[in-house]
Amino acid sequence: MGMDVRAHIRCHGGTQVFAEHASEACGGPMRFSVFLPPAAEHQPVPVLYWLSGLTCTEENFVIKAGAQRAAAAAGLAVVAPDTSPRATGTPGEDDDWDLGTGAGFYVDATAEPWSAHYRMYSWITRELPAVVAENFPVDAGREGISGHSMGGHGALVCALREPGRYRSLSAFAPICAPTRCPWGEKAFTAYLGPDREPWAAWDACELIGAGARPPPLLVDQGLADEFLESQLKPDALEAACEATGTPLTLRRHEGYDHSYYFISSFIDDHIAHHAARLVAA
Repeated sequence: MGMDVRAHIRCHGGTQVFAEHASEACGGPMRFSVFLPPAAEHQPVPVLYWLSGLTCTEENFVIKAGAQRAAAAAGLAVVAPDTSPRATGTPGEDDDWDLGTGAGFYVDATAEPWSAHYRMYSWITRELPAVVAENFPVDAGREGISGHSMGGHGALVCALREPGRYRSLSAFAPICAPTRCPWGEKAFTAYLGPDREPWAAWDACELIGAGARPPPLLVDQGLADEFLESQLKPDALEAACEATGTPLTLRRHEGYDHSYYFISSFIDDHIAHHAARLVAA
């Protein structure tokens, strides 16, 4: 599968790449970034997929989180995809910041007009990994996934819907119960239609309750996060895991908000969490 390299930058002894390819799943060009650690110059390395939150692009995590230093030391590649298709001509895609452009929610839309392009789940779990494996020295058999906010929701759902696929999983301030919060209800109504029954297949708490089991799960949540109670609902994830005996490490941090100041403060812990299950595997 072909791709176009937009930038190729030296970083912590490794290489930060920004690229684009023609996506069949999304019906147009999709952008992503790849950090390759120094070890990738000699052998295939395990890969961590990072899913970003609302309004973000493939650049936000790369620029703000400071993950490359730890990933370079651990020998871990990091792939950060864009958060939605862009400029597709879909009616309404640029009307609101929390729907359409920058807000793909990592689902495969089934409702018109979104179903023509907004198939982020298929892109993230099928098409993008194939492009990465063909063009970069990664070991596709050793994959982990993580993310923030909307991307935390995406990471949880991808791992729960793809049992055995991802060896490691973590999230920062994830949207834990999108069927029960305004962001999720708005997105799911548009992308999946008003019938709420199919929504459960894209909700981490519902999936865990239905028997899906994730890899060992690390979640960090700031207690000064303005979206904590209204949108994120980590207590619902904790309750779902407790009810089903699902292992969960949920760390709550006084004073931390929803921003990349929070993510950059604890990203080394998450890289170590993934490296323990991917690099040493």
